Amino acid sequence: MIVGIGTDLIEIDRVVKVCEKEAFQIKYFTPQEISLCKTEPKKFADNFAVKEAVSKVFGTGFGKIAPIEIEVLRDPLGKPYVNLYGNAKEMACSMNMSRVWVSITNTNKYVSAFAVGESTS
Repeated sequence: MIVGIGTDLIEIDRVVKVCEKEAFQIKYFTPQEISLCKTEPKKFADNFAVKEAVSKVFGTGFGKIAPIEIEVLRDPLGKPYVNLYGNAKEMACSMNMSRVWVSITNTNKYVSAFAVGESTS
């Protein structure tokens, strides 16, 4: 059963530019995400869009959860997946959310992310 959906659209260059600052990276991305994005800085924008979309799944935006509590990684085939920590994980449990599905799409200028929270009950 779907318990929440979220979407986001952002300008890639704006996020890549702000991510030139290491302090921003440390505040918003986990060490694994930073490692992933160092080789392809555009992925900072991809991941940030996913974080925004997932925060909307909860219906809170970043009001009750921090972006760093939503980790966005890739499986061996490049498919994005999410790990939740801290308040995000607690909120997911309270919503009976067992999984968050995400999808990312890009143009040269924009990245869009879509997220769906799923409950098994």
